[in-house]
Amino acid sequence: MGLLMPGLTVLADANSFFASCETVFDPTLAGKPVVVLSNNDGCVVARSAKAKALGIANGTPWFKIRERARQDGVIARSSNYELYASLSARMMSVMRTYMPRQEIYSIDECFLHAPWNAARTAQASIRMREAVLTGVGIPVSVGIAPSKTLAKVANHWAKDHPQEHGVTVWPRADDVLITEALATIPVERVWGVGRRLTRTLQSMGILTALQLRDTDPVAIRRRFSVVLESTVLELRGLPCIPDQPAAADGERTTQILCSRMFSTPIEGFEGIGQALGLYAQRACHRLRRQHGLCSQVHAFCSTSPFDTDHHYLSLHGVSMLPDPSDDPITIGRAAYDAMRPHFDRHGRYIRAGVMLCGLVDADVFHTLDGLEAVRDDHHLGAVLDEVARRFGPARAGVGYAGIRGSGRHSGDTGAPWSMRRDMLSARCTTRWDEMAVVHAS
Repeated sequence: MGLLMPGLTVLADANSFFASCETVFDPTLAGKPVVVLSNNDGCVVARSAKAKALGIANGTPWFKIRERARQDGVIARSSNYELYASLSARMMSVMRTYMPRQEIYSIDECFLHAPWNAARTAQASIRMREAVLTGVGIPVSVGIAPSKTLAKVANHWAKDHPQEHGVTVWPRADDVLITEALATIPVERVWGVGRRLTRTLQSMGILTALQLRDTDPVAIRRRFSVVLESTVLELRGLPCIPDQPAAADGERTTQILCSRMFSTPIEGFEGIGQALGLYAQRACHRLRRQHGLCSQVHAFCSTSPFDTDHHYLSLHGVSMLPDPSDDPITIGRAAYDAMRPHFDRHGRYIRAGVMLCGLVDADVFHTLDGLEAVRDDHHLGAVLDEVARRFGPARAGVGYAGIRGSGRHSGDTGAPWSMRRDMLSARCTTRWDEMAVVHAS
């Protein structure tokens, strides 16, 4: 296993990112318990520090805690994806000016490579953190270590220990303080160790990050995989995980999924067909963005498992395309055809989705004459992308993908089952009519 270039890895991660974004243009929320809800205002997906202190857990259904939360002064907000994506782009733009190389790992965190010593890296990280806070309004924690996995652990350490002032520097993996810190970190909090692995590792007596670090990596590879072996070596300060440039572009190599819950249940195939057509076009947009083709189209829908008055239904169908395609009409029709033979007209469906599989790169795809890919030769997809870029989503599309909602929901389809966001904050950075207004006193 080859090791990567020497230097220090910096992981910058926004604190309670969604909740922090809500305070940028509404400073009255600062220092208050704020929660951000999932689609259709269903479950808690983000919490401010004050909300965490009240014991509110991620994944908690809002309707179960709504009354008690309001008594405790908790402020709920619907997911404002436009605002979060905009502020994320600004945050990443600021941070990339402080280090030679940036790898955006998710909407709220990125790895940066620092070829300097620990002191200079720490100084640059402190300046970067201050610039993001003053320029964007988002608080960031920074972990600095010889490897990505250790930088992840150091970042969690910075969040959990206020005396670190938001920046933890672990320049050498064999430092006594790092060993003591790893001994206090449960193995499930180590990057790359999932829930299933955690149970197996615990059964082997590996309960902490330190115990995992000190396990024989060859034995780990034989028992599990080379991926977990890399985690062990990374905990020892040996960088083994390469950068993934595609992470910033959202590129998918195995599947592209678009799925949503409905604000009201759908009964009948017409409504499900409308939703599948919309989600197929959204999935096609992602496919075109990465210059891909797909050869399988999966469609699924399900009823609520909590509806005790009706039998639970979970339906799934697959259409195999004769030739790989990126044509939105071909893929939309395939999603429709995949679900039709499996559909149960007695269901009250609350979720549906489309998944594109069998992905290949359109630029390198070659086959025999007469078996060419079904390309979007009429350029419908490119036209839809350009209309959305210029005028926003839901301005043009096939079927319900081109029917706009009204008012603040104009960026979504006008169907009655469209996503509900009753506590949506202003989209100050992407909507002219929702820009923040400052009044002089």
